[in-house]
Amino acid sequence: MNFKERSDSDGSIFHSVKNKFLRFVRGAAPTTKLGSSMLWLAVITVGLGLLTLLPGAIGDIFASLASLTFLAVIFGSIPLLLRWLRWHMLWKLRNRLRVTYLLIGLAPVVLFGTLAAVAAYVFSGQFANFAATAEISAQLEKLSAGNQAFTAQVAHMVADHGGSLSTLSLSELPFSTSDMSAQGNSLQLGAFVDGKRIPLSSLPETMQMETMQPPAWIQSNFRGLVLDHDQLFFRAIDSKPSGAHSVVTIASIPMNSTFLERVARGLGKITLMQDTRLNAADVATSPAVNADVPVESEKSPQLSTERRRGRPTAQRNLTMKTISGGTLAKRVNLLDIPIDIPTFLDVTRWRTGNQFAVVALVTSRPSLLYQRLFRQSIRMGSALQIALLIAGVIFGVLQLLALWMASRLSRTITQSISDLYQATRAVDEGKLDHRIQVTRNDQLAELAQSFNRMSASLARLLLEQHEKERMQSELAIAQEVQANLFPNMNIALPKLEMYGICRPARTVSGDYYDFLLFGESSVGLAIGDISGKGISAALLMATLHSAMRAYRFCSEEPIQNPGTIPDYRGLEIDGQNWHVLSDLFQSPGKILSLLNRQLYLSTQTEKYATLFLAHYDAQNNGLRYSNGGHLPPLILRANGRVERLDCGGTVIGLLEGMSYEEGSVQLEPGDLFIGYTDGVTEPENEFGEFGEARMMEVIRQNRHLSLKEICDLLIQTLDDWIGAAEQPDDITLVLARQR
Repeated sequence: MNFKERSDSDGSIFHSVKNKFLRFVRGAAPTTKLGSSMLWLAVITVGLGLLTLLPGAIGDIFASLASLTFLAVIFGSIPLLLRWLRWHMLWKLRNRLRVTYLLIGLAPVVLFGTLAAVAAYVFSGQFANFAATAEISAQLEKLSAGNQAFTAQVAHMVADHGGSLSTLSLSELPFSTSDMSAQGNSLQLGAFVDGKRIPLSSLPETMQMETMQPPAWIQSNFRGLVLDHDQLFFRAIDSKPSGAHSVVTIASIPMNSTFLERVARGLGKITLMQDTRLNAADVATSPAVNADVPVESEKSPQLSTERRRGRPTAQRNLTMKTISGGTLAKRVNLLDIPIDIPTFLDVTRWRTGNQFAVVALVTSRPSLLYQRLFRQSIRMGSALQIALLIAGVIFGVLQLLALWMASRLSRTITQSISDLYQATRAVDEGKLDHRIQVTRNDQLAELAQSFNRMSASLARLLLEQHEKERMQSELAIAQEVQANLFPNMNIALPKLEMYGICRPARTVSGDYYDFLLFGESSVGLAIGDISGKGISAALLMATLHSAMRAYRFCSEEPIQNPGTIPDYRGLEIDGQNWHVLSDLFQSPGKILSLLNRQLYLSTQTEKYATLFLAHYDAQNNGLRYSNGGHLPPLILRANGRVERLDCGGTVIGLLEGMSYEEGSVQLEPGDLFIGYTDGVTEPENEFGEFGEARMMEVIRQNRHLSLKEICDLLIQTLDDWIGAAEQPDDITLVLARQR
């Protein structure tokens, strides 16, 4: 390969790559205004991104602009992405059905699963709260039971000493020190005789309550959670009479992290949070507004200042330390998520007796709750777990089976649609012999069968259309040939003006008219109407035309070539007799007799024709005629009088051996001969037939015009009369006027 060939090859490769790139760009170019805008905006973003390389504040400005345009491109491309997904991903019916199945089948599953997950979450949280509150209630009941025993013990000692006790020495406490004092929990006890605090000499200072006397709101036994000196306590209060004395005992355990750690053991983590707002109703009903404020708070200079200024300190927001206890275990599996739903614990203010709510947040896991739920029957829990696992497997298999069946059903639908689509493409390409293979028996199969029948019908209709076009072409040729059979419109005599027109109801006509010239002084006029319409009538009209022309040419031949030839009866006569034969057209009745015999012998029985023949002689202005069953032509005289030319006989070709009479009239200057067929007078509308009277009225009003103009006006009037309806019959009109 030389240098020139290598250059040409490289150039062709370059042009090929360039053309492919241009085709790709044209194919990928957006066609919508939004797409074009996003494309140009992306180009601007790239340009701004390059300008961010400039140093200093200018680069920072371009960076900000690039960020804004980039965000605009992102948000503006979302509709384009959705449109692309709709047209490219959802164009196929199979993809649409898949999306539909997902929406129909997956949406209830997701909703049900979400509802079940929320319900399980709420149930698990409530169960965790129940377990925590149950443990708290158990501890409170244990404290209450010990305090009741402590009250009985104090009452017994008061009864023994007659109420003159200054201290109480207890040999044994009715509380379990392992339960109440272990792990940092400090039990506090207080005994009151007739409202006076009695020190407990046998107890350490940390176990004796600092309260000098019970609150005034305590009228009977009490047990619950109280707030005292900004700290939560479990307290149990019991009273019992001892002779003439009244004994009240108080047992208290602080609600701290150690206690919550014990409650949350095996459950998770418990967090207590006090509501930071005071209830206005509690403050209004409190004996002393500030009675529940901790002693330490009362020493606050700020509080004293607020009191001096008269501000309602009860409406200040009070805060309380958050108390937490317990540890949340690590998750066992992916679904072992933390569960925390708050609940509320009722708290009583120690000094006022008012109640408020403390938020208790229990954080646990499903695995911990499951172990706690089946702690007493681990075998039953294992069996239930296995049963749930088996049920899940069965449901999964059923779901997969349902998906498989839905896929099979959708495949039958989409395959049928795909077959129909391919079949329509084939039909559009002209392959009408394409057929869909049908292997099923359902509605889609019936649709495919219908398409096959339709394509077969289309093929048959196209063949019929081609055949019809061929016939139309042949009819057009026949129409052209028939048009040549009618006489030339320029035929005229010095004394007689003639004009004729024939408009077929179909492609070809069964009407007939002709002008037969005999020299310069005579002419033959023929007007006929063949029974029926269309091709058969046109063929019979051609037969009649050929017979008329044959008789005319036979009458001219002896004059040009005198001699001995056969006559029309098959006899041998001399040339002088042929001169007599040349005058045959001067006898229209004889011509009708000959044509009747010819048509009778050569056509079917039901075929016939009406024919009017006339011979005009310009030397004497005479018109000799014979009417073979045709509508009588009319002569409109110059003075307005109308004459009918009805002398003759019956139709020709129907009966054999018929003879026809002849009549004659003289034409004066201005007289108008009118010959017509029934297509002129018989058209109907809602007002009835057009009729001979209307025809004569149009001709009479326009007789001063040329014959062609009279024919055109009459045809136009007929069209207006017929309107949008189809022309019922062939229209033929022949006019002649004496000059």
